Amino acid sequence: MTELPASYYRATSTAYGGFAPLTGRCAKRVVVVGGGYAGLNTALGLAERGVGEVLLLEQDSIGFGASGRNGGFVFAGYSRGEEALVARLGLEHAKALYLSTLGGVQLIRARVGKYRIPCAMVDDGVIWANWLRNPRVLRQRQQFLAEKFGVHWDWVPKATLAELLRTDRYGDGLWERNAVHLHPLNYAIGLAQAAAAKGVGVHEHSPVRSLRRDGKGWRLRTDEAEIEAEHVVLACGGYLAGLDAAVDRGVLPIATYVMVTEPLGQRLRDCINTRAAVYDTRFAFDYYRPLPDSRLLWGGRISVRDRSPQRVRELLYRDLLKVYPRLAGIHVDFAWSGLMSYARHQMPQIGRRADGLWFAQAFGGHGVAPTTVAGELLAAAIAQDDEAWQRFAPFGLVSAMRPFGFMGAQASYWWYQAKDWLADLRDA
Repeated sequence: MTELPASYYRATSTAYGGFAPLTGRCAKRVVVVGGGYAGLNTALGLAERGVGEVLLLEQDSIGFGASGRNGGFVFAGYSRGEEALVARLGLEHAKALYLSTLGGVQLIRARVGKYRIPCAMVDDGVIWANWLRNPRVLRQRQQFLAEKFGVHWDWVPKATLAELLRTDRYGDGLWERNAVHLHPLNYAIGLAQAAAAKGVGVHEHSPVRSLRRDGKGWRLRTDEAEIEAEHVVLACGGYLAGLDAAVDRGVLPIATYVMVTEPLGQRLRDCINTRAAVYDTRFAFDYYRPLPDSRLLWGGRISVRDRSPQRVRELLYRDLLKVYPRLAGIHVDFAWSGLMSYARHQMPQIGRRADGLWFAQAFGGHGVAPTTVAGELLAAAIAQDDEAWQRFAPFGLVSAMRPFGFMGAQASYWWYQAKDWLADLRDA
């Protein structure tokens, strides 16, 4: 069994007793491979539509991957920017995809309430803080969203932002009110419990070792079980299962880093006088949010390297002090990294590989709402032959060109870091 890195989320996770590994032989209508958000939302979406004989298999524990390690931000959109989306698809298609993620945010709210998921959800939005003084990038995005998609983000003047965040690091900001933040691992556990309560067979520590066509269906093997299935959904994210070469080739597993401080008490309020989550306008941005126990969660950076907790702590602590030097000397209690799956086209890959074989992956750093969308699309496709999933057809299983893709991704990240640095220098 893989050892989970030290994590605040794991240390404060809901006690649920675990789900037993699958043993023996069985036949199911649907087998979902992967116990992250994409898999969990698909399984729950199927159960909510009355589909029986659904099985979810997780190789480790629920939320082991990015779903249980991310920053906890829940907002609309994708890694690919809105203007690029319109340029690629045209306005109406791009707008439909973007607005579907707003629906994803709303469904998350609804499910947290309906299933009483104890995930410390804070419904106070997300602030996009301008690292530079020039407000042009903010004005352009605010105007574009309002005129093209009918979505309004509130303007936050520099003086107001300084009162909220109490740092002179930022210029103005935009406040995306229709956004939340939450404890991502407890949310994942809550989804699993909700799916199990509706009849889904949820099994941890059940890695799928093989997948092959068997007549009109599929046959899967784990260490202790053999399953026949009509439909299989591959939702493994950055933790590739090696079950279908084209699906695995479609993504790069990329690491990102998170740390959580000691409880700060009043010192946190002296720095961050808002319950909103925050990220900045750089490509290599910081993101952070106050936690209910007066800790500060801080994340950032993208790398092909899955670094040690100590190294993550050193890197992010340095980033923190660039924004809040007054927090020098605080202790960092938790630091960890995790793998996200990225596609070259910066969009989720949601679709059908072959008759009865589905996939949902490549959600990058904007995964919580889009994984909810993916789960709904695939559940509707399997349960009702709905074809709305084909909206993502333009963003298919394009090869990530590993291992060369890793070098390209790192070089691209350094290039954008350099651009951020030059822009910061010009703005000084």
